[in-house]
Amino acid sequence: MNNSSFFRLKTMGILFTALGLLIIMQVIRIQNSPAAQSLSADAIKNYDYAEKTIYPERGYIFDRWGRLLAGNKEVYEVGVDLRYVKNPETISEMAHTVLNLDYDSVHEKVSQGYMADEVEYVVLSDFVSPEQIATISETKENYKRLTPLKKGERMPSLEGVVWAPHLQRSYPENALASNIIGFYSFGLRDKGRGYFGVEEKYNDLLAGSPIKVSVPQNPYKVREIPTIPPGASIILTIDKDIQANMESIANNAMKRTGSTSATIIVMNPKNGEILAMATTPNLNLNEYWNYEKVFPNPTPFNRAIGQTYEPGSVFKVLTMAAAVDAGVVTPDTPFLDTGSVELGGYTIYNWDRNAWGPQTMTTCMQHSLNVCLTWVAQQTGATRFYQYLQAFGIGRKTNIDLAG
Repeated sequence: MNNSSFFRLKTMGILFTALGLLIIMQVIRIQNSPAAQSLSADAIKNYDYAEKTIYPERGYIFDRWGRLLAGNKEVYEVGVDLRYVKNPETISEMAHTVLNLDYDSVHEKVSQGYMADEVEYVVLSDFVSPEQIATISETKENYKRLTPLKKGERMPSLEGVVWAPHLQRSYPENALASNIIGFYSFGLRDKGRGYFGVEEKYNDLLAGSPIKVSVPQNPYKVREIPTIPPGASIILTIDKDIQANMESIANNAMKRTGSTSATIIVMNPKNGEILAMATTPNLNLNEYWNYEKVFPNPTPFNRAIGQTYEPGSVFKVLTMAAAVDAGVVTPDTPFLDTGSVELGGYTIYNWDRNAWGPQTMTTCMQHSLNVCLTWVAQQTGATRFYQYLQAFGIGRKTNIDLAG
């Protein structure tokens, strides 16, 4: 080999070596560039993993003695994976007999999806009970054991029918204390939230904190989905037995008097705890979708907190309490009731328009005498009287922890 040939080979060797090194360096640079890392992350996100939001179990609601007023129960969504359907007619018949769905509608939905490649899954029904799922599962397994009697015969099959569990809000007492509790509605956009009462007021507390996790699409890489703590549970001051009795009394009073509504509140006067708050109308919370039928506009969901009342004779308690505390009167202070009194150009009468004669402050309260309590307020004086009313909280929100 002459020198010129050796030189050319050496030169080509150097060039190819340099080119190879440049290619390797470029590959390394591309693999470590921000764009490559972004593409890799995108690929992992969209192909290797799917981001899923896990919602915790909603917290429970109890009465003061720990008796359940709102909880959760397991129900199922039933659908059809159209890639595995073998017999749309069998599926339609099952949907009709077990799920009470229209045969023709289900058959059309399953058959059209069955023939369309772009559709893979259709929902048949949601909030299906475990008992119905057990029936579907048993029937599906029984069909699998069948063998065709002749070649080409299409056997009954529920292949493609699938179901997935999820939780549904449950109210074991149905309508009891419904105006206090409110209800939880499951929505696709907001994944459910509480409406009215305790369910709305403490929605965030009851709902807990959802988390987002990446779930591998490859079944061989699937690890256990992390569990998260449920939302906080709440114990009310309500006594379920007192509440039930008050609701019964309110309903009977409406029937007896022909009233359009009734409201009863039972409170512990020593600490302000509400033991019962019965009002009408009320709603079976397990059928909350009937809300608009039960509460046509402008009916308040809870009249006890959502409707303005004139205090009437119950205001006499505050009037007399202020006067006694101020030392203006005592329980035995005498008063001559004449049946009426002139004040500011108006004549005020007793409730029966009668004069009750000699009374004490005790009997004035016992007989609910308007004229006597007007005199008591005058003895207290306007300035001092309104100071007492402000101390009682009149004119300010009660801050009771119910929505609305």
